Amino acid sequence: MAAAGALERSFVELSGAERGRPRHFREFTVCCVGTANVVAGAVKFSESAGGFYYVESGKLFAVTRNRFIHWKTSGDTLELVEESLDINLLNNAVCLKFQNCSVLPGGVYVSETQNHVIILILTNQTVHRLLLPHPSRMYRSELVTESQMQSIFTDIGKVDFRDPCNYQLIPTVPGLPPNSTASAAWLSSDGEALFALPSASGGIFVLKLPPYDIPGVVSVVELKQSSVMQRLLTGWMPTAIRGDQAPSDRALSLAVHCVEHDAFLFALCQDHKLRMWSYKDQMCLMVADMLEYVPVNKDLRLTAGTGHRLRLAYSPSMGLYIGIYMHAPKRGQFCIFQLVSTENNRYSLDHISSLFTSQETLIDFALTSTDIWALWHDVENQTIVKYINFEHNIAGQWNPVFIQPLPEEELIIRDDQDPREVYLRSLFTPGRFINAALCKALQIFCRGTERNLDLSWTELKKEVTLAVESELQGSVTEYEFSQEAFRNLQQEFWCKFYACCLQYQEALSHPLALHLNPHTNMVCLLKKGYLSFLVPSSLVDHLYLLPDENLLTEDETTISDDVARDVICLIKCLRLIGESVTMDMSVMMEMSCYNLQSPEKAAEQILEDLITIDVENVMEDICSKLQEIRNPIHAIGLLIREMDYETEVEMEKGFNPAQPLNVRVNLSQLYGSNTAGHIVCRGVCKIASTRFLICRDLLILQQLLMRLGDAVILGAGQLFQAQQDLLHRTAPLLLSYYLIKWGSQCLATDVPVDTLESNLQHLSVLELTDSGPLMANKFASSPQTIVELFFQEVARKHIISHLFSQPKAPLSQTGLNWPEMITAVTNYLLQLLWPANTGCLFLECLMGSCQYTQLQDYIQLLHPWCQVNVGSCRFMLGRCYLVTGEGQKALECFCQAASEVGKEEFLDRLIRSEDGEIVSTPRLQYYDKVLRLLDVVGLPELVIQLATSAITEAGDDWKSQATLRTCIFKHHLDLGHNSQAYEALTQIPDSSRQLDCLRQLVVVLCERSQLQDLVEFPYVNLHNEVVGIIESRARAVDLMTHNYYELLYAFHIYRHNYRKAGTVMFEYGMRLGREVRTLRGLEKQGNCYLAAINCLRLIRPEYAWIVQPASGAVYDRPGTSPKRNHDGESTAAPASRQIEILELEDLEKECSLARIRLTLAQHDPSAIAVAGSSSAEEMVTLLVQAGLFDTAISLCQTFKLPLTPVFEGLAFKCIKLQFGGEAAQAEAWAWLAANQLSSVITTKESSATDEAWRLLSTYLERYKVQNNLYHHCVINKLLSHGVPLPNWLINSYKKVDAAELLRLYLNYDLLEEAVDLVAEYVDAVLGKGHQYFGIEFPLSATAPMVWLPYSSIDQLLQALGENSANNHNIALSQKILDKLEDYQQKVDKATRDLLYRRNL
Repeated sequence: MAAAGALERSFVELSGAERGRPRHFREFTVCCVGTANVVAGAVKFSESAGGFYYVESGKLFAVTRNRFIHWKTSGDTLELVEESLDINLLNNAVCLKFQNCSVLPGGVYVSETQNHVIILILTNQTVHRLLLPHPSRMYRSELVTESQMQSIFTDIGKVDFRDPCNYQLIPTVPGLPPNSTASAAWLSSDGEALFALPSASGGIFVLKLPPYDIPGVVSVVELKQSSVMQRLLTGWMPTAIRGDQAPSDRALSLAVHCVEHDAFLFALCQDHKLRMWSYKDQMCLMVADMLEYVPVNKDLRLTAGTGHRLRLAYSPSMGLYIGIYMHAPKRGQFCIFQLVSTENNRYSLDHISSLFTSQETLIDFALTSTDIWALWHDVENQTIVKYINFEHNIAGQWNPVFIQPLPEEELIIRDDQDPREVYLRSLFTPGRFINAALCKALQIFCRGTERNLDLSWTELKKEVTLAVESELQGSVTEYEFSQEAFRNLQQEFWCKFYACCLQYQEALSHPLALHLNPHTNMVCLLKKGYLSFLVPSSLVDHLYLLPDENLLTEDETTISDDVARDVICLIKCLRLIGESVTMDMSVMMEMSCYNLQSPEKAAEQILEDLITIDVENVMEDICSKLQEIRNPIHAIGLLIREMDYETEVEMEKGFNPAQPLNVRVNLSQLYGSNTAGHIVCRGVCKIASTRFLICRDLLILQQLLMRLGDAVILGAGQLFQAQQDLLHRTAPLLLSYYLIKWGSQCLATDVPVDTLESNLQHLSVLELTDSGPLMANKFASSPQTIVELFFQEVARKHIISHLFSQPKAPLSQTGLNWPEMITAVTNYLLQLLWPANTGCLFLECLMGSCQYTQLQDYIQLLHPWCQVNVGSCRFMLGRCYLVTGEGQKALECFCQAASEVGKEEFLDRLIRSEDGEIVSTPRLQYYDKVLRLLDVVGLPELVIQLATSAITEAGDDWKSQATLRTCIFKHHLDLGHNSQAYEALTQIPDSSRQLDCLRQLVVVLCERSQLQDLVEFPYVNLHNEVVGIIESRARAVDLMTHNYYELLYAFHIYRHNYRKAGTVMFEYGMRLGREVRTLRGLEKQGNCYLAAINCLRLIRPEYAWIVQPASGAVYDRPGTSPKRNHDGESTAAPASRQIEILELEDLEKECSLARIRLTLAQHDPSAIAVAGSSSAEEMVTLLVQAGLFDTAISLCQTFKLPLTPVFEGLAFKCIKLQFGGEAAQAEAWAWLAANQLSSVITTKESSATDEAWRLLSTYLERYKVQNNLYHHCVINKLLSHGVPLPNWLINSYKKVDAAELLRLYLNYDLLEEAVDLVAEYVDAVLGKGHQYFGIEFPLSATAPMVWLPYSSIDQLLQALGENSANNHNIALSQKILDKLEDYQQKVDKATRDLLYRRNL
């Protein structure tokens, strides 16, 4: 495209009107003292506009770079706006209303000093000076990093508009014409504000305001050719200049050129003369007659001049240029002069050039040191802008500017289209209607209905639809309508509203002025409703759009070689075709592109239609033009190459880190404002639209060439080449430009915050969050097209970094040339958007900004014909389908993209890991990323399908196989596909992963209570592992909330491994008793032991045993940390314990103990805490304490324990009852009821004490042991507590062991009872009451031998004899001795009888 840049000669207008809410102007009223009595509106001036550029606006590192001010005046209103192409300015629009005054057309002048921006304003009655801060003084640092900043108008509300220092009434002096519009104002080197107005007598009044910070007097002087000096007003001192003047010398146009300590005033007067005044010397330095340069001037000399205009342009190298526009009826002339100074302060004009125009009404013109830019209105009220180089243009040929046309007046609506949709699409297509025109039309259409007009683009669209539909419904008087009648009525109302919009669009598009910045060569068109920018057009567009009269001269002026002549002829043919194509044909081609149909076939059909309707023989003209082309194939190929943006150059991903920070920050903000983005993207849209038409006409022309045949035009053998090569190169070109045009008109969608966060999460999974295209910021206030979104968020940074990566000159010296910069930026943006280029930043940006619908539509339009980035497009389309909930389509797209991995830059970046390590093949890495994305989105079915497909790709890579099969297992498990999950588990080649998955399977199925599946899986080669996992889980988790022991029991039972099942349940029971101190835990413990017993009973007796499980809470679990002492050293491993075998009998004992624990817990809940892990001996104690004596005896019998604790405990309870109160009696009934009492028939009511004694008596009778141990312990317990022995107990014990009873009496010093017992015992031996002592045969010669406990009796006698002073003891002792004596006598007799009998 370099060749094209050298021959660029036309410009294109691009509207700068944004689609957001109408610009909000802050309004301020300027009240002027002394103007209150003037009738408002007495003087009416035309609207005007102007602009101001900062001196450093073209410097790359200036705060004021690409920054300017423009304004519009209308009656008493002045609207001021500050614009920036780099940064969005806040509070940048103000509206000043001058009370009872009208602002002079062109009466606004702006100057800048080091610290201030000064605005000088002239109205028909007043002059004003506004002092505002300079942008360089508004920010503390030169390094501005924000994306938006305050305008210089932010604090304008603090300005005192009535400050006498900055405001003054224009004095009513004689000779000041009331309706004159010419004016000038400037700032002197001393800071004085000077305002110049023409006088009726041909002079110039100059009003001077002193510097704002120095007190002074306001003065007025009149510059005139008279020696008279007179006082105009008190306190005003005018100065006169000698000379004579004619009455028609009044200045029509004034201009000022400031030099050091002086100002030259130039006045173009009614007498067609240019006068130059020196304000310092107050004298006229030069008078030049402009009619000398006009060829036919006879008529002009006789009439006063009107419409003459004067402009100045200064170049430091070339000096001052003066541009004069001489207006004459039906013609006009520009004269360019250079001011030449001679000796003695004399000046003359050097005539440079005269340029003639035929346009009638000149609106404005601008002058530079090389060019003239002019703005006209023609007889049809059409805007015309042209420019010319006045030095090097010998032919006087003006270069055109292609003005943006108004939208078409009538819309064609096909029968299959809805009128409302067609009109809404036309009204709200970006770049057609501005917001203000739609708002005004809406206000008028609603006939004064109050409506909020501060609407966004979307809200405005809804309001328009509602308003038109309401009007339509309000006009309907019938209840029934035919479809056709309703359609006609609908079309009528929409057409009415459309016409209203068109009217306001035309009014707001009325041009007011040109704004030209000589530092950047930027030209703007100031219109009534908005601002537009002029940008260069490329050579191809220039030739295609050029008017016929201009195109005829192109080959004569710049084209010399044969190739160029061929291209010119080719362009002429294309234009003939384009002019012949009707609206229907144009729509046909666009619809074929949109519907993914063949453009070649559409072009062939259009050609058929053109030939059919060819009334003016256009086809013959085209054929004759084709005859002039020497080599059509080469010319068409050259044209295609000029329009093709396919490139291999890859732009930098960011700014050069070697550049200083301030340089990078400054560059990062270049063209960063919404306005700049809008203009760049409108430029891209304009190029795409024009090139689309060129390609369309080129396709039609190629079809015509094919129809004509090779003999006629092409020469032998070239038809096939044209058909196969050029035709198939043109069609993708056409589709590419259609796609870019579509993107330039497709609005981006505002995205909710939660969607952005979700998108960011998905991108982080893909590890794309650090990628520039995917970090979307919040949208600008106005709705963006997707191309604008791309430019602002992504492309701009890439383009600017590329432009300044290798500058030809130091960046500090680099100036910004608007035509060059906008052309370069637009071309690079087109390269980034070009579908055939390898980068896909545009698609990435849409994906990162959540523009899924737009991205989907874009890829659908791109897919059939573009074979570049196919895989990337498939991947992104898959992401779109994911968002819209079409998972199966997404999976298909992801699978299709896999084949392109390793071939495309985006997919390569997608699979690149953060640490740069390549762990598997690129395609497997791609599958891994997609699987993670599907996992995060929550689509396990798709994960399974994709992973299954990826397994075939993994081949012998066992690590990838393990990863994929683990993924399949996980998601089958999540979906509840237990069998498939198990199957996937068995196929995992990595044992470590397999064990992890097995552990997960066990845990998840347990949590879901799907235990049958878990138990019934075969677990081939995994049996020990699953048992270990379940055991580990069982020993690691809470026993009452998880049922891993029961699961393991079922697992072993299902496999008929009863011993293992019994071991599991026994361990479960042990732990329940030790860890779960609740009633429910004791119940489960009993059941566990029962289950264990049942298991062992199912085994043959010789195998009915288990190993005693480890006691304590610590098990050797995998991953358990080593135990350490207080010094941090690992403790020695405990010595291996002896293995203990438990048989069925042992289990039955434990089961019995468990039941007894439960019985105790049910009777006494307070014992639950200690009962669970208590031994049999401890349980006996607990049972006795609780009064469960029957149960305690049963436990003792089971474990072969002595009953002594039971009898002692019961005896103690009897003692407590004996001496307890009623409360003890009441409590006793509870535990008495828990023991089985023998029924006793009694005639009186029994007490709890009686029942306790009776229970004790029953036990003594029931549980007899050798040595009468239980009687002994009971009596011992009673005597130890000093309780008298009950008679039944004495009698009972006398029967079994009277001697022991005697010993007990002696032990407790019960001497009297002992004496009575000895006496009774002796009597019993002798035969008196022998049955009470259990003596079957008393003393007799024939009976067995009897005996007395002599030792005990001796001890008794000894005890009685120790206290000889006690008469009672002596009596007792005597009683025993008497009894013993009697006994001895009878023993002696019986002995003799026995001996006698033996001797017989």
